[in-house]
Amino acid sequence: MQRKIYLQMHSREEAQQLFWSRFAPHSTGEETIASRMALGRVTAGPVSARFSSPSFHSAAMDGLAVRAEDTFGATDETPVTLRFDFGEAVLINTGYPLPPEKNAVIMIENVLLSEDGKEGLIRAPVYPWQHVRKVGEDIVATELLFPTGHQLRPPDIGALITGGCATIRVRKRPKVVIIPTGSELVTLEDSPDAIPPGKTIESNAIVLAGLAAQAGVEVEITPIISDDFDSIKTHLAAVLATEADLVIINAGSSAGSADYTVRIIEQLGEVLVHGITIMPGKPTILGAIADKPVVGIPGYPVSAIIAMEQLVVPLLAHMQGVYVAPPVAIKAILAKDLPSRSGIEEFRRMIVGRIGANFVAVPLKQGAGAITTLTRANGILCIAAASEGEMHGREVTIELLVPQPQVERTLLCTGSHDLCLDVLGDYLRKQDPAYPLASTHVGSLGGIMALKQGMCHLAGSHLLDPKDGSYNTTYIRKHLAGRDIRIVTLVHREQGFIVAKGNPKNITGVRDLFGAGIRFINRQAGSGTRVLLDYELSRHDLDPDGIDGYQQDEYTHMAVAVAVLSGKVDVGLGIKSAARALGLDFVPLVEERYDLLIPGEMFDTPMMQAVLAVIDTPLFKQTVEGMGGYSTRETGHLVPLD
Repeated sequence: MQRKIYLQMHSREEAQQLFWSRFAPHSTGEETIASRMALGRVTAGPVSARFSSPSFHSAAMDGLAVRAEDTFGATDETPVTLRFDFGEAVLINTGYPLPPEKNAVIMIENVLLSEDGKEGLIRAPVYPWQHVRKVGEDIVATELLFPTGHQLRPPDIGALITGGCATIRVRKRPKVVIIPTGSELVTLEDSPDAIPPGKTIESNAIVLAGLAAQAGVEVEITPIISDDFDSIKTHLAAVLATEADLVIINAGSSAGSADYTVRIIEQLGEVLVHGITIMPGKPTILGAIADKPVVGIPGYPVSAIIAMEQLVVPLLAHMQGVYVAPPVAIKAILAKDLPSRSGIEEFRRMIVGRIGANFVAVPLKQGAGAITTLTRANGILCIAAASEGEMHGREVTIELLVPQPQVERTLLCTGSHDLCLDVLGDYLRKQDPAYPLASTHVGSLGGIMALKQGMCHLAGSHLLDPKDGSYNTTYIRKHLAGRDIRIVTLVHREQGFIVAKGNPKNITGVRDLFGAGIRFINRQAGSGTRVLLDYELSRHDLDPDGIDGYQQDEYTHMAVAVAVLSGKVDVGLGIKSAARALGLDFVPLVEERYDLLIPGEMFDTPMMQAVLAVIDTPLFKQTVEGMGGYSTRETGHLVPLD
């Protein structure tokens, strides 16, 4: 099968201009709907009121309805008495119609009522129409309520109803049809208990549908179409014959031999763009068939989302006359170097928090298929195509994915990975206010370096000093000399060997890692787990070069457990809770202390006090110990540094 190559790559700006200008004249038609259902819709023409509001003179206050002229001359020295039975005043409530021949309201607070309730004494006059809402004060019948192209907000719906507009003419919502393709795809409904071998759960379509729905459009997702040229072509032609305003084919947009989308669009219409200098999202296809936009969106989740946001959503907004506000952007200090390919505009997912006077941005891992980087991210960094990356410590512009106050409350935790951080993060989210905990796993030593550079609020660490058996204190004295660092014990935890169920390789200790055919997975250099392994090897006078896999590493305990579960390796060093979470066996090696390292200047801040309060609760301790391999006997204790 012939592979398609990218003949002419376009920049994002070029692709947007080519695509959007082709469909610039396109707008959806009009329809009449009930005003009560018009929230978010765009007016198709000017809207005028049918009724005035108020439609009668009404009281704006509780009090006495009077003729203003009857109150003239009232003072403290010469009060005026108004008789109710003579019709000189009438008690009235807010919003009630003003009686005939009355033209003002005296606030009830300014009236001294007689004991028999038949008259009221006033000591100050009112002027005509004081405290009265006159006819048409808010809305006058026939006046313009909204111009053409106005997107209706909740108060607007109230104005429509008040003005007597039971229905309204609005722009139709665009209709988008999403066609998921791929012979490897299955639905979750068809595989509720387990994913069949070689298959992937189809989830992109619902994500794209959600983005489209946020843009105010109607969305239809078709059944999954297998990787067959004729099937995809026939299905696409059938969809284009419907009232669809835009069609998305998900997957099949790259240069692989089974990626048919570009050839199908060429046969049925015109390919405007195939290949954009963005990452993720490079394989995106922009085309036109029967004067309708057709988009081939990459199958990797992050690529699909970036392509949808950058190219499709703005066009959908244009079709219905909706203005898309630019995202809120802030300046932040970059926590680490971010190299990037020159000539490619790169969108990097970030975790951002405020440390002191500055925002700090921590990059999440790359990967067009890693949708969790988007679920965890609260910001996006765009690295320009002309750049070769951004340097640590540089001020960069971050587009926020969440409200800025949430970013302000985000706790940046860098360092060693532990599953109880997830528990801590969940309980912090339940606080009022909530404090999102964003943990990045760079190893214990990496966490200490982040503290040194002022790039995190706290760090998780379990660095063993082989000389005296202490944890963390030696490394703090070495790398953070002179800094006020508080050491708070989070847990004691079991470290050991994670092995397949039944321990088929009969791993019992560190010497077994040298056995014939034993495949090992290590943790990254600088991690406390790597330090522990090196200590055990040194203690037994063993050469790490004799271990198959010593140089291969992962960044989390769960990644080690997954490597064992998948059969990629036979054994890895990690914590018991990770093995237990995936139903693996565990061979204990040592119990160690895992601490939170907190700068003294942050110790008394509300967010850090929330952390300390959570870990001191019985519920947190019970949850952590329930995962297995943990002891909370010293949780929350301050460890002396000296």
